[in-house]
Amino acid sequence: MFLFLAFGTCTISQATERVLRVAVLTNSPPMSYIGDVGQLVGFNVGLAQALCEEMEVRCALTVVPLEHVIDSVATGKFDFSAVSLLDTPERRAKVLLSKPYYRSTSIWFAKPGIEPGTSSVRVAMVAGSAQFRYAQARSWKITTVQHHSELPALLVDGKVEAVLIPMTTSLTLRKDQSIQSLGLVTTVMSQAELSGDVCYAIDPKNPELRDSINKAFDKIKQDGRFDRLNSKYLPFRLQ
Repeated sequence: MFLFLAFGTCTISQATERVLRVAVLTNSPPMSYIGDVGQLVGFNVGLAQALCEEMEVRCALTVVPLEHVIDSVATGKFDFSAVSLLDTPERRAKVLLSKPYYRSTSIWFAKPGIEPGTSSVRVAMVAGSAQFRYAQARSWKITTVQHHSELPALLVDGKVEAVLIPMTTSLTLRKDQSIQSLGLVTTVMSQAELSGDVCYAIDPKNPELRDSINKAFDKIKQDGRFDRLNSKYLPFRLQ
């Protein structure tokens, strides 16, 4: 089920101009999550707002599960997604992708000695993610969740022995007090399927919007808005 949050992120240039529909995630800090007073915040949320301001359009943000993002954009339910998506051939076959706005790797998070690919190890990951597709193709024992916030409980309760997650998600997970006593360690997974350029998905019937988003990315990187969001939400530089 989609959760409509009705965020008007900037002024509208004409009274009759349509609102751009933007898919976002929740419970995926530091990229997008619900803040202390109930508002949707995070790096991707701020970035979407900055892009819409630069394009001089109004955008409505709607929370969707990751596994529905690509198909929802591909079928025109959303104009674009403010979701960190690895650039893959499968995704390019369905949607347009923006220019990359950073590069990512994936992180294996488990107790020492538990190695990726061990047949007896049960691994948790978010449904619809690049990590899920990688594990599924290799017939790993998989437990899927809808949100990254569900992962700590699975580790604490011993329902999984490891998680496979994006680099940015690992920042929050490592700080979770409920799992700090488990002695988990991180391993960078740099396989091609798990690392690479990160983009936004755009309605395949709207190449003009892709061009506008790409120009807006260039502008907000040039004028410092991208860096300010980077500093606000992340402890390392994305570019």
